[in-house]
Amino acid sequence: MKVACHAVPSCWKNSFKAAVGWLVGLCLLACEPGGKPAALQYSNAPKGGSEPVYRLAIHPLHNPKKLSAAYQPLVDYLNAQLPEARIELEASRDYQAYEAKFRAREPAFLLPNPWQTLQAIKVGYQVIAMAGDADDFKGIFIVRKDSGILQPADLKGKTVSYPSPTALAAAIMPQYYLHSRGINIRQDIHNVYVGSQESSIMNVYLGQAAAGATWPPPWRLFQRDYPVEAAQLKVVWQTPSLINNSVMVRDDVPVAVRDGVTRALLELSQVPAGKTVLGAMETARFHAANNASYDVVVNYIRRFEREVRPVENP
Repeated sequence: MKVACHAVPSCWKNSFKAAVGWLVGLCLLACEPGGKPAALQYSNAPKGGSEPVYRLAIHPLHNPKKLSAAYQPLVDYLNAQLPEARIELEASRDYQAYEAKFRAREPAFLLPNPWQTLQAIKVGYQVIAMAGDADDFKGIFIVRKDSGILQPADLKGKTVSYPSPTALAAAIMPQYYLHSRGINIRQDIHNVYVGSQESSIMNVYLGQAAAGATWPPPWRLFQRDYPVEAAQLKVVWQTPSLINNSVMVRDDVPVAVRDGVTRALLELSQVPAGKTVLGAMETARFHAANNASYDVVVNYIRRFEREVRPVENP
């Protein structure tokens, strides 16, 4: 097949030459004498003696846009309480990316799930609070109201969606619930890990999964943000509660900053702005906690891996 070629007007040629010359000029300005490119400079604090910046990385409860809407009010509140430092919110594309960040000790502060809390302790993070009431940390199963699914045995041969194999409330606890009711997780059902809590719910709404596992805060947000879609869904089962997500700090963060964040979190439910900030996150309050508070998760995970599957090898 022949492709027709058209003559380029001379004014276009001149514009093109000018653009190329401009780009070459920029490249020359970006290079040091001798042709070596100038090194990029990175810093944890802005120039000019401004306050240091600490990143708060939230595990992927929601897509990045919704995560920002839910947690930016908390970050704004913390910054108002910390004149000596500035907190920045950081989202991650999925659970695996988030886990890679804290294993590399990149964020200064974390809000991980309880299983991730155990992993972060191993690399030098310390628990400073629990985010939400323990009773709220449980797995729930969402189905369509017209699905006809009434008991776990009805899921045999069907697809079940989860955010991630390492999501404690939204994968590990639901799978243990099914296991304890006679479902062989690796043989009786088809498990799909879809990246976020909202995706797990949407897979059910769209008919791509017979049931979706999540936990109460994302389900409440989904009902608030998508009432038409949520009206076609229902919670059919829920697991027992465990312990809620933690807030953690890296062990090299200055004590004054660590203590300032801890104090601000624990006092949040008692201040005028607290209701709005906590409501955005669908979190009742922050509780005092430490590393030892999460020992209960060690025993739960040990039993799960012995009876069901390795956490990181679904």
